[in-house]
Amino acid sequence: MQLASLGLIGAGEGRWVHPLCKPLATEKNGPFVQMPNGSLALIDSEGIRFSRDEGATWFDARPIAPGVNLGHVGHVGQFLCTRNGVLVLLFLNFEGYKFAWDDAAGKPSEDSRLELWSIRSLDGGATWTDRQRILGGYNADFTGFIQTRDGCLVATVEHLASDPARWVVCSFWSDDDGQHWQRSNWVDLGGHGHHDGATEPGVVELGDGRLLMLIRTNLDRFWYAFSEDGGRHWRTIRPSPLDASSAPGFILRLRSGRLAVAWNRLCREGAEEVPRIAAPSAASQVAASWHREELSLALSEDEGETWTRPVVIAREPGGQLAYPYLFERRPGELWLFTRYTWDRGHKPAPPLRVRIDEAELWSIARS
Repeated sequence: MQLASLGLIGAGEGRWVHPLCKPLATEKNGPFVQMPNGSLALIDSEGIRFSRDEGATWFDARPIAPGVNLGHVGHVGQFLCTRNGVLVLLFLNFEGYKFAWDDAAGKPSEDSRLELWSIRSLDGGATWTDRQRILGGYNADFTGFIQTRDGCLVATVEHLASDPARWVVCSFWSDDDGQHWQRSNWVDLGGHGHHDGATEPGVVELGDGRLLMLIRTNLDRFWYAFSEDGGRHWRTIRPSPLDASSAPGFILRLRSGRLAVAWNRLCREGAEEVPRIAAPSAASQVAASWHREELSLALSEDEGETWTRPVVIAREPGGQLAYPYLFERRPGELWLFTRYTWDRGHKPAPPLRVRIDEAELWSIARS
């Protein structure tokens, strides 16, 4: 396999990747689930696939179910295998998808639609059941889907609200392995525009049982929301210590107990000027940074109160390395991917697909 296909070299003019990164054998970008037998499962636009060789090769996809349209891979959704062995998939159903934005009115067309659905498998992906719509209207990317210590499933998602049009976030929770779902309150940070508000949330469980939601904003940093009742309500909402451009991060609880986050910072490392898109505009009520040329990683040992020095993992000058995905294949072995990757000419480039040792990252971030 060529290193260019792994996202290490030749992906775009001038791409740089940190020496701590090692190549991965897979040409898939996730999301992945580790099955009870140690194999990997993957959901893509064609269905579910399995690999027994660290993702180097994959068996042919098994379609999920008639009427399930997973669209393109970047919007598949999230899935997990519960402790009872149930595969649960939350996905954006592109069946009936439509989106149109009226710049003059500052809102989407009334028939814009991208619905959030759930489906699950009791037999390792051979058959699927309990297909149901979770949230109607128009929804978009999300990264948060976990099973808490008490067995509850919690997903954090975004939804396009109206009057004025902006994004809000919430969680859905299930205490019966995805057979039934209930929604939390909305978390609303205001704003107006097709890329404004609270968007693309991730979630982790903290050591004291609270849940932490990581929210993309146009406010120069991520915001945190906290739930003290398993995702049923989010009452504490505040800015995080992580500066960030208008791009999603991926937050993950590692088996060491640390938290890890991959994201695009507010501006290039060492830069004094923040690149901003003019506002107000159809996209945003405020001028926001859309810097995506660098992808960084940081770790936290105090439940996200403070973070290590950000370590720049890769640069794509003039392009973007965005929409990261983190997967801990085994304790201390992090797999890192980018789902939206462009070169200097704004053309698709090979995603970043690398393996990182947590201990090495910790040593560098603490130096």
